Parts: sequence; structure tokens; C-alpha cells
Amino acid sequence: MGVPSIGGRYSALSNFGMVPGAIMGLNVSKFLKITEEMVTACGASSAADVNPGVILGTILGVAANHGRDKLTIVTSPGIFDLGAWLEQLIAESTGKIGKGIIPVDRERLAKPAAYGNDRVFAYLRLASKPNKAQDAAVAALEKAGHPVVRITLPNVATLGQEFFRWEIATAVAGSIIGINAFNQPDVEASKIETKKPTTQYEATGSLPPEVPFFEDKGIKLFADEKNVAAVHGPKLADVLTAHLSRLGAGDYFAVLGYIPMNAANEKALQGIRHALRDKKKVATVLGFGPRFLHSTGQAYKGGPNSGVFLQITCDDAKDLPVPGQKYTFGIVKAAQARGDFAVLSERGRRALRVHLGKNLKSGLAALAKAVQKAIA
Repeated sequence: MGVPSIGGRYSALSNFGMVPGAIMGLNVSKFLKITEEMVTACGASSAADVNPGVILGTILGVAANHGRDKLTIVTSPGIFDLGAWLEQLIAESTGKIGKGIIPVDRERLAKPAAYGNDRVFAYLRLASKPNKAQDAAVAALEKAGHPVVRITLPNVATLGQEFFRWEIATAVAGSIIGINAFNQPDVEASKIETKKPTTQYEATGSLPPEVPFFEDKGIKLFADEKNVAAVHGPKLADVLTAHLSRLGAGDYFAVLGYIPMNAANEKALQGIRHALRDKKKVATVLGFGPRFLHSTGQAYKGGPNSGVFLQITCDDAKDLPVPGQKYTFGIVKAAQARGDFAVLSERGRRALRVHLGKNLKSGLAALAKAVQKAIA
């Protein structure tokens, strides 16, 4: 029986995390015994200056208070997916009441000149299988004066130690920033907005009507009145130019893709984010919806108002009915995208929604081309 009071992002070492591990063949007893070393090191009896969780949390919290609030996560290929867990832990825990740390995961490493002075880099290096190219890139960042936190994992068996270290560090950083690291008030806001269109669909058989402010060759653009006034233009590239020109020093660019999460689509969206990073010298984040709503979505809505958002939606090629309901899973996804966008708009975020229609491949290609033209 698990402990219900443990929040999802803090549950990696609870029954919630260990039962799936055991099913996968993990030696849970051995894993937790190794993890216990970090639990002891981070305990209340450990002085702050030798406590691994407190040291890391202090670095992150103090850095954020001094403007370095974009935590860029660099992980060895063998522990690549650790970044996604850290992304949720940090964003959902710290991004609220206008404050927070924005985690940057899966952003390709670049030369030092590509980065602004709002970054902290965390390099989690797997000693048993390091990557020479990563080592060289991180060393170059350090040499150029960028702050880098280095954490060495002897092998994958020590992952549990990092789960605990980062959970403690996140709580400490939250305290320094001045927030409660254990609630997620803005996750519920999207749920409320999502329920409105699905309730209407149950009653009428259709989602509430919406009118794009721009339409050309199957691509439609949506935004609230304030954002429309800021980004309108005669062509797609003109609108994107106006939208992306709102990125300034200390801002970040977010790609929110409510499209199928697969290798081809991720490659297309990664191309867009990296083009913006290299041209604008800003931190970039990428999430697939509705997946990211329970992780980074909290920081985007409740954290600092420093994001410029590009939400991407499409018509589903295939759809399935939701058992016992009139609506389909596609309708639910569309409602979640609308709810997400509505809360971003209500919070005064700089947000633009691009709807690509049924031909997703050609739509993504046209969008990528327009982005390149917009930032040329």
C-alpha cells in the first residue's frame, strides 16, 4: 500500500515507483540500499555545507534569485530519460506565484556564445559510459564562464541517489525562492478550462465554435484579443516575426505540440526550437501535450511571465471513442489544448496557437519554413 500524501513527482522511490521497477526486473532491495547512502547524507543531522541536497538546492535557489533561472539539464546518453523526470520535478515544484526555475531538457548543446546569462547547466555524467563530445562541450561552457553543476553517477544503479538528492534540492531551492514546492495550483486551472468544452460537447455534440484571426493554405492561427493586436500580419511569416520578436533577454521560447509524439514530429519541433535558440540566444523548451500539462505546464502558467509560447495543434488522422461518453479521445485532446491555451491567455502570457489541419507533415514543413523566414 502506497502513501497517498506523496505527490507524484516525489514518488520515484515510493511504492508507486518501485512496483513498476520490480516488474521490470529491478533488484529493489539492492537499489534502495545504494540509495540509502544519499538519504543518510541528506538527513537532518548532516550540516548544510556537507549535505548534498542542501548544497545543490542552495545553488539553484540563489542562482534563480539572481536571474539564472533556466536550468539546462545535460545527461549522458545512458541516463538520457532522467532529464524528463527532473523537468517535471523542478517545473511543477517551483513554478508558481510568478516565480520559479524553468528546466530545459533535450536542448542540443551548442557553443558558449549561443547562451545568455540566465542559465545554469547541470551535467549528470554517467562515469561507466561517458560521452566525449558532451565532456568537451561542457568544458567549453565552464571555460567561457557559464555556471556548471557537475554530478557524477558511477553507474545506473546509483540513479536512486539522484532521485533523492534532487527531491531535497528542489524543496530547498523552493524555500530560497519563496514558494511552496509541494503544491501545483495552476495544474487544476487547465482541468477546469478543459471540462467546459467537453461538457458542451456532451450536451450539443460539438465543441464551442472558434474563429481564427488568420488562415492560409490550411493553416489557422488563434490567439486572444491582446495577442492578436500584437502579432497580426498579412502572411504567416509576418505573424511569426511579430510573435517571435517579443522574445527578449531572460525570456524563454516554448513549443507546445498537441500532435502525435513520434520521432518524425519531435525532429521537426526540435528543429524549430533550436533555430530560435541559435538566432535569439534564448532558452528553449519543448513539450508534447497533453503529456506536459502535469509537469512543465505548471511553470508555464504559474511561473515567471518570461515565456513566449507557440502551441501547435492538428486534426487527428485517427480517433477513438471514449467508452460511456459521446466525445472521442481526439475531442478530449482538442479540449485540453484549448483549456491550456485559455489559461496561458488569461495569465497574460505571450501565446500563439497554430492549427495545422489534417496534413500534419506538410503543415509542419510549412511552419518550419515560415519560422526560418521570420527569424532570418
